[in-house]
Amino acid sequence: MDKLEHAPTNHPQTANGKVGVVLINLGTPEGYDKKNMRRYLREFLSDQRVIEWSRWFWYPILYGIILNTRSKKSGAAYKTIWNREKDESPLRTFTRAQADKLGISLKGNSNIIVDWAMRYGNPSIGEKIAKLKQDGCERILIFPLYPQYSASTTATVNDKAFEVLSSMRWMPAIRIVYAYHDEPVYIKALADSIRNHLKNLDFEPEKVIASYHGIPQSYFDKGDPYHCHCLKTTRLLREELGWSEDQLITCFQSRFGPEEWLKPYTDKTISDLASQGIKNIAVLNPGFVSDCLETLKEIAEEGAEIFKHAGGKNFTHIPCLNDTLEGMRVIEEITRRELSGWV
Repeated sequence: MDKLEHAPTNHPQTANGKVGVVLINLGTPEGYDKKNMRRYLREFLSDQRVIEWSRWFWYPILYGIILNTRSKKSGAAYKTIWNREKDESPLRTFTRAQADKLGISLKGNSNIIVDWAMRYGNPSIGEKIAKLKQDGCERILIFPLYPQYSASTTATVNDKAFEVLSSMRWMPAIRIVYAYHDEPVYIKALADSIRNHLKNLDFEPEKVIASYHGIPQSYFDKGDPYHCHCLKTTRLLREELGWSEDQLITCFQSRFGPEEWLKPYTDKTISDLASQGIKNIAVLNPGFVSDCLETLKEIAEEGAEIFKHAGGKNFTHIPCLNDTLEGMRVIEEITRRELSGWV
């Protein structure tokens, strides 16, 4: 008789054969005070996927300057968008809602457990994978909520997930959702969100900007496909809307540090358009699944100020897909496809 038949069965799982799904977003501080901001930024900016500079060069800057100055500035920005009712950032609110709604959509299969995590901060990826395993999940689908792939986003989620698995003797099987920047359901959801938003305005935008989070130019030069994914999303979105290249343009926001990042820069483009006589614009953020600091503060508030200061008149920010019907349709369709063969 095979020795495996005599193996002990008293492993810690209480139920077996279940399938877990984890929606994972970038992360959020626990609060906007200096202590919480410093903890969050330290974890985020210590990731070598995010900042690829030598640790010998970067750490003195991070610990000597950045954490002592940016913590206060970022905290003040978070304070203006904070969800007071739940005492949390909008990103946490939306990510939880997305997981809850996906769980309801998949409740027809009692074998599936849906949860959510953050790459930086809490709830952590390690915490949620361990919990799903304890709850009997022998298979887990990791869903990084980044439509466009980048090493500094999707890859670092994968890194952390496999780091967690490396400490387990009995690992669950893992699948990871790849970039979905060109998925028809995603493109249609973006187009529908634009149409629904614009039809309720009392003005017609002369230009619409698709603003994506930037990455350093050097990352693209090393082979990161992010720039290509962003351009393809915008192109497919134009085709879906029936717009010209002049109507919908691609820009990149949120640059950090002294090196060159992907261009054109969103803030400069917004200012230039106003200076050129453009009076009405709209901005959306296709690369963000949920509204967060970079969309609500940097674009909806600061972008509007830049535009009007430079001579523009009407500015509108088109919200992210969040947990809307259109947004959940994207997450559910991709999840169901990736679970094929497991459920």
